[in-house]
Amino acid sequence: MTPGDNVRKKTPQDFVFGKAIGEGSFSTVYLAKDIHTNREYAIKVLEKRHILKENKMDYVMREKNVLQTLSGCSNHFVHLHCTFQDNQRLYFVLTYAKNGELLTKINELKKFSIEMARYYAAEIVLALEVLNSLGVIHRDLKPENILFDENWNIVVTDFGSAKILRKDSDENKEPEAISRRRKNSFVGTAQYVSPELLQDTEVCLASDLWALGCILYQMLSGEAPFKAGSEYLIFQKILKLEYEFPEGFNKTAKDLVEKLLVLVPNKRLGATDSRPYTSIRDHEFFLDLDFEDLGPPPRMMKESTPAPQPVIPDNLEPGLDEHRATQLQFEMVCPTTATVVTPTRKKSEANRNIIANLQPEDIERRLEIQKKGKWHDIVEGNLILKQGLIDKKKGLFPRRRMFLLTMGPHLYYVDPASMVLKGQIPWSDDMRTESKNFKTFFVHTPNRTYYLEDPEGYALEWCRVIDEVKAHYFSNTSPSRS
Repeated sequence: MTPGDNVRKKTPQDFVFGKAIGEGSFSTVYLAKDIHTNREYAIKVLEKRHILKENKMDYVMREKNVLQTLSGCSNHFVHLHCTFQDNQRLYFVLTYAKNGELLTKINELKKFSIEMARYYAAEIVLALEVLNSLGVIHRDLKPENILFDENWNIVVTDFGSAKILRKDSDENKEPEAISRRRKNSFVGTAQYVSPELLQDTEVCLASDLWALGCILYQMLSGEAPFKAGSEYLIFQKILKLEYEFPEGFNKTAKDLVEKLLVLVPNKRLGATDSRPYTSIRDHEFFLDLDFEDLGPPPRMMKESTPAPQPVIPDNLEPGLDEHRATQLQFEMVCPTTATVVTPTRKKSEANRNIIANLQPEDIERRLEIQKKGKWHDIVEGNLILKQGLIDKKKGLFPRRRMFLLTMGPHLYYVDPASMVLKGQIPWSDDMRTESKNFKTFFVHTPNRTYYLEDPEGYALEWCRVIDEVKAHYFSNTSPSRS
C-alpha cells in the first residue's frame, strides 16, 4: 500500500479474511489479502464494544501512535500500513510475519545454538537502539512479541503497552489510574516483567534491557529465567533476583545476562551509554560480530520440514461479518488437518453434538462412572456433559471456579478448594453466549451477564456446548454464533 491508497479509505470489503493467526485480550489478528494487489497482511481487528467496556481506548491509541512513530524507521518492527473502522470494529493493517513467533521456534528446537542466539540477540539490540533513539519503551518485550519475517529476520510487534517519553518529565509519569489498572490487569506471561514495574516505580528505557536479558537466557536454555507455580511467586523471584543457570550455559552469554538482569535499572549494561547501546555491542558475547552488517540469518535447524503456511482460498468473499469472524476464531482453537479455511460445521452434523446423540443406556453407563467421582452429589445426580476450571469475574479480582454443565439443564459453579456450590447460571429461552476471544466469553441472562475466562483458551468450545444444550432443551432455539 502506498500513501495514495489512503485517498479512498480502506474498508473490510477491500480484503479477504483467512485464518486467525493470533489473539489478544480484546483483539484478533487475521491473515488477509488485499483484493486489489493480492498482497497479504496481518490485520488486527479490535471490537469496539469490548474496548469501551474494558476502558482500553488508551491502549489502542498508544499502539497506533507508536506504530506511526516507528513507520519507516527499521525493518525490525511491524509496519502499520493503514487503519480503518466500521460500526463494530477497528482495523490495523500490519506487516505479515509469515514465519511466526520466536517463542514457537524456541519451543520447537528446545534451545538455540550459540550462533543463532548471538544473531537474534544482536537484531533485538538493533531494534532497541531504534526505540531508544525515539524515546519509546516497549514494556512488554518477550518471545511472543518477536516474530520472524519471510527471511527469518526478527520483527517486533504488540506496542499496546508501550510508552513514548516526552521532554517534559511530568508527561513521563503515567497517570496513577492507568498505571494501577495495567498492573492489576497483568494476566499474560509474567516472566519478563522488570522489577521496577512490579514495584510501581517509573519505568524507563532500561526496562527493555531487562527483557533482553530474559530473552537471551531463554534462547540458550529453552526456558525463562524466572519460573514458579503462580504469577505471584514469579514476581517474588524477580524482585529477589532468584534464578539459576543450567549446567553448560555459555560463559560469555552468562556474563551478559547477569549484566542485564540487574535490579537497579541504571546499573544494567547499556543503560547509561552516551550512544546506545555501545557497551552491549562491545560485550565479548558479540565478539567479531559486525552490527552494521549482520549478514544473513543462521540456518534454522529442522528447516527440511517447515510448518505448512496458511492459505487463503480464492473462492472466499471479501469482508468480515460476525459469522465469518466466529468461524475463523473457532478454527484457530479447533484446527482442521487442512491449512485452508473450511466451511462452518452444519447443524445437521450431529456427530459432535454434546447431547443430541446420547442414548438412555449411554446416560446410565456414564452416571454409574460419575457416581464414583467427587462432583456427582454437588450436581444433584445430573449427568455432567462438560466441566472445567473457569475464572469468574465479579469485581476487581476473578474467582476460579469449577464449572459443571449437566443435563437438566444446569450450569453449576463450585469453589474447587472448599468443594462448596457457589451458584448456578439460570437457563431460559433468552439466555445467550458471546465469545470475546479464545479465553474470554460471556453468558447473558435476563438479569445478569456472567464474565468468564477459560485459562486454557477454550472459550469458543464452551459457547458451542452451552448453545447446543440450550437448543436441546428449549423449543425454537438453535445454537448461536457470536
